Amino acid sequence: MCSLKDRIELFLGDITTLAVDAIVNAANESLLGGGGVDGAIHRAAGPELLAECRALGGCPTGEARITGGYRLPARRVIHTVGPVYTGSARDPELLAACYRNSLALATAHGLASVAFPAISCGVYRYPVEEGCAVAVEAVREHLAGHHLPERVLFALFSRRHYAVYAAALPWGPTAVQGVRGRRPRA
Repeated sequence: MCSLKDRIELFLGDITTLAVDAIVNAANESLLGGGGVDGAIHRAAGPELLAECRALGGCPTGEARITGGYRLPARRVIHTVGPVYTGSARDPELLAACYRNSLALATAHGLASVAFPAISCGVYRYPVEEGCAVAVEAVREHLAGHHLPERVLFALFSRRHYAVYAAALPWGPTAVQGVRGRRPRA
């Protein structure tokens, strides 16, 4: 098994352009699209994604669901609902559950590469430094005990978020190259 340094990468840009096995959608409980990364993923995937999400009947905070990727370069979309930040002790538990449950789905479906946005760190107001610490720890814990996914990307849309995540990785950032434009193996 590769070291964690070889399995966790950072990407600065649009998560919907990544040709990975799955991208993670920071969704709302309805799973029917919204603003931010959720809206971007739904727009890029096309109406088929919305139809499949309707059939799922929603998703509680901290849990995850998986769908096809449709018109995205990614084969699958893992939808997870992050907590709206309140400052309570429950916030990091729910956020960590988003990452753990998403990674469990990726492992169960044999997915080798998964890209995460900064879940809850946008409109849900989770402070990026705190959210990053939860995200990195949850991913490290999962990868330490599992062969899949082989590769986890943190796909960050802002330079500020990228800098926070880069500082949180003890080995520094490993920038992603060559991940756009092609669909991974079926």
